Parts: sequence; structure tokens; C-alpha cells
Amino acid sequence: MPRSLSHNRLWAAIDALAARHGLTASGLAKAAGLDPTTFNKSKRVTAAGRPRWPNTESLARVLDATGSSLDAFLSLVTNDESPGRAQKNVPLIGLAQAGRGGYFDDAGFPAGAGWEEVAFPDFKDEHAYALEVSGDSMEPFYREGDIIVVSPAADIRRGDRVVVKTTKDEVMVKVLARKTANRLELRSFNPAYEDRVFDMQDIVWMARIIWASQ
Repeated sequence: MPRSLSHNRLWAAIDALAARHGLTASGLAKAAGLDPTTFNKSKRVTAAGRPRWPNTESLARVLDATGSSLDAFLSLVTNDESPGRAQKNVPLIGLAQAGRGGYFDDAGFPAGAGWEEVAFPDFKDEHAYALEVSGDSMEPFYREGDIIVVSPAADIRRGDRVVVKTTKDEVMVKVLARKTANRLELRSFNPAYEDRVFDMQDIVWMARIIWASQ
């Protein structure tokens, strides 16, 4: 079988798709309306130890839930972007405090020292940091107490989950709906909260969520 369609790489692509949207494999399954254990490591082999492949319905549902195209998914199959097993400590910041001065520099990188730290997979970004979720504005995807890992260096595309800071010192977690040279449109996770639209001149920085502990 061609390497690009191997069992291990297909499952690695599912993990990478979850990571791109700030989810664990379990969180990706839940977002797609599947049983949370659908993509567990234990489900990837049979009781007899034979490889178990994800079915096409499950793949179709996760692509729909994440707004990803089949071509984009196949690119993950051929270029494994899943996080490695190595761990690193990243700074931990409470989301409720993140809008206060002194937490970030103008580029969106954590500023200062002496942070509380948490261990997460190494995402090959020395500036990655973690935010602890507060409130209910990100439900049902993220709940109070969940920790999300943010990468200021990661490329951002439409449909990605992002952290945005405005010139009014608001720090918010939204979905990137649309970005032009002059305008930024953000979609809220929780339908009880309104979507937001900003002039780009009112945005200090925007960074992509690359993982979540749920």
C-alpha cells in the first residue's frame, strides 16, 4: 500500500486535523456528533491486533464539522503534522486576566517571566503559551477550566479557532470567519454571544489555537 494511504498516516492525519482546530481526538469526535471514543487510540486496532480503519462516514462528518476540504485532509495524510510525543512547558495565563497590560508584547508573544507553567506536546513554537478558559462564551467546544494552547507563529486560515486582542485590550476566543485587508469577521462558538466584526486597525494581534486539554 502506498505510504500516503497507510493506516498510521491516516490516523495521524485525523490527529493533525484535530490539532489544527484546537481539539483533542475526543473533542474532534464530539464536534462531529460522534461517540467521543471514536478516535481513541484503543479503537485503532481490533481485539485481535489488526489495524482498524476509520469509516468514510466518520471522515465525512469531521470534515463537515471543521469546514475542511478533502484535499486539505489528504495533505495531512501525506504530510504528517500531528504533534510529537515530546513534552515542553508553556506559560499559563488566565483568559480573564489576559487583556490586562503586561501579559503580551505588541507581537502577541507572552511578556515577562515567572509564569505558572503547564506541560503540553511540543509544537515546535518556542513562543507557544496556554490560556485557561473562563466563562461560557466558548461552549460547547471549550468549557470553563479547559486549557487551550496558542501559537503566535502558526499560519491562520479561514475556519481556524483563534485568540484575538484588540486595541481596547479585549482578548477573545473566536472562529475566523473572514479576513480582508481592512476587515476581520469573527464567529462566536456559543450562539448566545454575538459575532464580532472589526476594522483591522483595531486589531493588535491574532494567533491560532493549536491544541486543547479537554
